[in-house]
Amino acid sequence: MQLDIITPDRKVFSGEATSVTFPGIEGQFQVLNDHAPLVSTLARGPVTINTGSGQQVITVDGGVVEVLRNRVLVLAEAVL
Repeated sequence: MQLDIITPDRKVFSGEATSVTFPGIEGQFQVLNDHAPLVSTLARGPVTINTGSGQQVITVDGGVVEVLRNRVLVLAEAVL
């Protein structure tokens, strides 16, 4: 799936991911390929990105995530 993480001032990540774990307001949740459409708010915490070549962790300071047709868009307030 295509993952884009954007803050108001820059694009933090853009690329393919096999799974992504998010810090939701009501708890952590994971998105995999072919996930159902979803819109959720994010709390401050780590976004764990798994790709074919390894794992990357980006800490966000809240925001919103949208999942639609194997595209995941994260609008983060800031990256810590």
